[in-house]
Amino acid sequence: MTRSVVPSIVPSGDDQTVYLVINNFGNLGTAFPETDVGEADLETIIGDLMSGQYSDPVRVVAFNSAEQWSADVSQDVAHEIRRRADLAGDDLAPSIAEFVETHAGPPRQLSLRLI
Repeated sequence: MTRSVVPSIVPSGDDQTVYLVINNFGNLGTAFPETDVGEADLETIIGDLMSGQYSDPVRVVAFNSAEQWSADVSQDVAHEIRRRADLAGDDLAPSIAEFVETHAGPPRQLSLRLI
């Protein structure tokens, strides 16, 4: 009997938190795009989202197999993206605007009061 070996997506050795983006591929459905484990850290994922590397992100999931946990971190990531864009005075990339609004809510409008 031949046993096929399927490579694991779980990082080996290090206690590492891995972040994966679930992307909507339209008629093809939603999936985790292929991601190199070395590039699955939070900073890289946020940078990739902000630069438009994902066409229609739906959710961000984090897991740490050494600590035996997983979590939907979409809200935290969306708030961080909005914070960075606001600090830089940048508009959100069209590819992530809906993701940020869905998970962080609509942008706050500044109101000016004239005295």
